[in-house]
Amino acid sequence: MMMTGLAVLLLLAGIVASLVMKQNGKKAALPMILGVIAAVVVLAGSCFTSVPTGHTGVVTTFGRVEDYTLDAGIHGKLPWQEVVLLDNRVQKARVELNCFSSDIQEVKVVYTVNYQISKENAMTIYSNIGTLYYDTVITPNVSEAVKVMTARYTAENLVASRDDLSEKIEDLLSRQLNRYNILVVGTSIEDMDFTDAFTNAVEAKQVAAQNKLQAEIEQQQKIMEQKSSAERSVIDANAAAEVARIQAEADLAVTKIQADAAEYAGQKEAAKNKAIAENLSKDLLNYYYIQQWNGILPNYYMGSENVSTIIGIGDTEAAPAE
Repeated sequence: MMMTGLAVLLLLAGIVASLVMKQNGKKAALPMILGVIAAVVVLAGSCFTSVPTGHTGVVTTFGRVEDYTLDAGIHGKLPWQEVVLLDNRVQKARVELNCFSSDIQEVKVVYTVNYQISKENAMTIYSNIGTLYYDTVITPNVSEAVKVMTARYTAENLVASRDDLSEKIEDLLSRQLNRYNILVVGTSIEDMDFTDAFTNAVEAKQVAAQNKLQAEIEQQQKIMEQKSSAERSVIDANAAAEVARIQAEADLAVTKIQADAAEYAGQKEAAKNKAIAENLSKDLLNYYYIQQWNGILPNYYMGSENVSTIIGIGDTEAAPAE
């Protein structure tokens, strides 16, 4: 296409120069020829265009958008065609919004979205939206997504569910902008600011909850201490009772053993005495006397009638004195 347009221009320039030279001669036609050449150069320059890096060229012919785009670099085009540049790099939008929670608490949200146009559909974006797609599409959809999702949470849950809220906003926003061939690269909630009254109320509630928790902990500790003390008393009492029981059983066992031993010793002694009594005789008595004699001679005792008595072993009768 570029070569065809350039050839047409050169052909027209040649025809014009030839006609001028025939009518006016070479010298008279020289200024006009130079003007034609300058016009050709200008027209030839309009057959080239340059698309910078990070942009996509949308080609229009007499205002009609062509169904193709130009990438970064130098391209040829027809002199009557125009190239509109659209930035296809990742861009950042930062939006500050006043939202309301489900319990009608005002919250100021600072939201950031990184977006990028679809290069393959740049001509559709330009045809349907134009170059001001940020103001026309992105800002309204960001505002709607943030406000809609924020209104689904209570003010207290907004802080605790910040990550979940961010994911849901990004999901909704991605679906909305995808209809306009704009891709959401990433989003984030930079800040959430509540009113002073609500912030003070939340702080007071947190302090009260902490105090309540501390009181419950202290009460539980006291209960545990009392329970532990009672359990120790029961254990000590049970242990003392068990010791007394064991001691009593031991004393009873000792007493029984002693009684049994005494009874056995008595029975044994009685049996011995009985056996001895049943078998006593004069010869046996003399035998025991002999066994018990210590080797000392008998003693003599003088009676009233001048009769001496001799007590000897095995003899109890008195012997007359000589």
